Amino acid sequence: MPPDPRKSLEDMRRAAEFLLKVTAGRTLDDYRADEVLRTLVERKFEIIGEALNRLQKVDPVLAAQIPEHRQIISFRNVLIHGYDMVDEEVVWKIVQQDLPTLKKRVEALLTRSTDLKG
Repeated sequence: MPPDPRKSLEDMRRAAEFLLKVTAGRTLDDYRADEVLRTLVERKFEIIGEALNRLQKVDPVLAAQIPEHRQIISFRNVLIHGYDMVDEEVVWKIVQQDLPTLKKRVEALLTRSTDLKG
């Protein structure tokens, strides 16, 4: 039985929700100064990227409904393989500007996929 694409979406939703929670009220300076926060943020982005990579393999049509899916997967690859080249400003910008939109998109896809399965 192939993996359920909703599992990947749910993993993405949970990681995004957690990231938004732990970064609320924080600043770029906080992020730069707190190794634990940086590690946490990067790890959750790795999970988002890996879940989307798996979704791409199982259900490419569904993955394509997240317009930036290729960039998100590439970002995950940079975090894992190019960890020494990670730009903290870029990561923080993604947290602040892109993550809320991604979370909403994933939630909409989850709702739609639940409606179709239900």
